[in-house]
Amino acid sequence: MAEIKGHRRTYVGAMPGKLIQCLKRTESENPLVLIDEVDKIGRGNTGDPSSALLELLDPEQNGKFVDHYLDVPVDLSKVLFLCTANTTDTIPGPLLDRMEVIQLSGYMADEKVSISQKYLLPTEAENSGVGDNVEITEEAIYDLIRWYCRESGVRNLQKQIEKIYRKAALRVVRDGDESIVVTKENLHEFVGNPVFTSDRMFDTTPAGVVMGLAWTSMGGAALYIETLVTPPSRTPSSDGDGGSSSGGGGGSFRTSGNLGDVMKESSNLAFTFARGFLYGMDPENDFFSTANVTMHVPEGATPKDGPSAGVTIATAVLSQALGKPVRENLAMTGELSLTGKVLRVGGIKEKVLAAKRAGVTCIVLPESCKTDFTELPDTVKDGLEVHFVTEYAEVFSVAFADDA
Repeated sequence: MAEIKGHRRTYVGAMPGKLIQCLKRTESENPLVLIDEVDKIGRGNTGDPSSALLELLDPEQNGKFVDHYLDVPVDLSKVLFLCTANTTDTIPGPLLDRMEVIQLSGYMADEKVSISQKYLLPTEAENSGVGDNVEITEEAIYDLIRWYCRESGVRNLQKQIEKIYRKAALRVVRDGDESIVVTKENLHEFVGNPVFTSDRMFDTTPAGVVMGLAWTSMGGAALYIETLVTPPSRTPSSDGDGGSSSGGGGGSFRTSGNLGDVMKESSNLAFTFARGFLYGMDPENDFFSTANVTMHVPEGATPKDGPSAGVTIATAVLSQALGKPVRENLAMTGELSLTGKVLRVGGIKEKVLAAKRAGVTCIVLPESCKTDFTELPDTVKDGLEVHFVTEYAEVFSVAFADDA
């Protein structure tokens, strides 16, 4: 807190706070001040920094900001404050309310390639001392981004390029190689085996399996929803370890795959909706009266949460009930309400990029996400058949075109 408000002059070594020092250094009353990682604010014995930041950033208060060292009001209303954060969840509510939040999405593959060619490669070539002796092809950079560096920024990409140049410099010195070309074929010799594998689990999607789209800290990912009908149990069904069950009558529903509370609720809601939807479409179909349905989301060691898989889960359950697979190369995302409304979800850019990476040609998105999709570059949208829906019946007509 003293870093912001300064020390009182009674203390030994007292000095003004960082903001007063900033004004002194810039010799301006309206500088740009960057506060980095504001979401990492901690509270200790010396005070609560968030309360000092609240006084600093609130336009109703910072016109008469009082530094403890100066002990006179200072006008900071003309200062432009720029704060950065990885997440807004840990920023105190009153402090976040004083900020205008601007969400920035990660770089696309083409943007990472351009950054690599214009900045990262020349910089690392100079730092390693190899100069023009080492060449990294564009295909190798694409593979490096796709299979090793899927994070939003380029920090890890820079580390991998540094590793390539270090190993190349060793070969130049030790083996006397005058020219080294790094291609997609020999990339693993410099950076090891790929960290990521293909997002596609099925060449031909079977009945009861649908590809969803999820946002992760590494960007977007294809998230398969698998369902299976198990034989009736001789004993009453139970939740088991990490799963949940629901459903009346003779049937049951069970989930697994390290799901969070929100996703479990979304799964149960989607199953309930699917039962009602199938009954309304075909009252003679008694699949849910006797079937014990188990739903699983692969990569069980990875925690998953959120409501955006609602339409995917409902479609997977209906695919199992009808015994018919959905159309090939289809992916979808959207929150499902109990009455069949398809609600808005976030991370559209990352999800669309994940779909293209998995070879998807048809995507189902909520109608309320249309503006997010239209803002994407044409290079991302090319080759995609996109359906914007408001009701689940529209999702069903796309997934099961022959039954629509």
